[in-house]
Amino acid sequence: MTEEILRVENLHVSVGDVPILKGLNLVINRGEIHAIMGRNGSGKSTLANVIMGHPSYEITDGHVFYRGQALEDLEVHERARAGMFLSFQYPASIPGVQVGTFLKKSVSSVRENPPKGREFRKELTAAMSQLSMDKSFLSRYVNDGFSGGEKKRLEILQLLLLQPHLALLDETDSGLDIDALRIVAEGINEVAPNSASLIITHYQRLLDLVQPHFVHAMIDGNIVHSGGPELALELEERGYDWLDNAA
Repeated sequence: MTEEILRVENLHVSVGDVPILKGLNLVINRGEIHAIMGRNGSGKSTLANVIMGHPSYEITDGHVFYRGQALEDLEVHERARAGMFLSFQYPASIPGVQVGTFLKKSVSSVRENPPKGREFRKELTAAMSQLSMDKSFLSRYVNDGFSGGEKKRLEILQLLLLQPHLALLDETDSGLDIDALRIVAEGINEVAPNSASLIITHYQRLLDLVQPHFVHAMIDGNIVHSGGPELALELEERGYDWLDNAA
């Protein structure tokens, strides 16, 4: 039986007095990968941040439901504990906090049955090996002095360890070379069958490696056209001008 993870109904969102999202609708079921593509400023990252509970955005109309529960009932930390994960477009640095400590506490706080001691170290080692990450990462401070590719790999390492019900991946492919992109895609593909995944991207190249079930084109705060993986190729080839009249 299909399990609905995320439902967005007629969502209107503003920052101050500026409307960003304008009646957006979206449903994602477990095991589905949805990709949203669009120009800069179309509202893609806003959608991810609103779902995760960023306080700068005000929902002026509509609703967001996560596993049947209205999200306005949940604080940000409660959303994370309930199995929601956001991979940031620009991951923040946390000087003074070691990666190993950060990961262990994150898993302990979020997973219903977190592994302990040797079991956690074994799981962590396997995940880092999959992402070609050296163990020296664990003693470094979170994202402090990391390259763009290192930051994105750490995001996917968290994804693998936290095993979320809903994965929101905001431009996880930006700044990655071909090899790093392939490694990141493998991590996403491992988690995707048991999660509902929303990938926000400008480029079709990630979608060659993580094939979406649905692709949505967003213009001016709304999804104006949806299709299968072939839509990503069309958007890559034609751009967005042909969709402007649908906005």
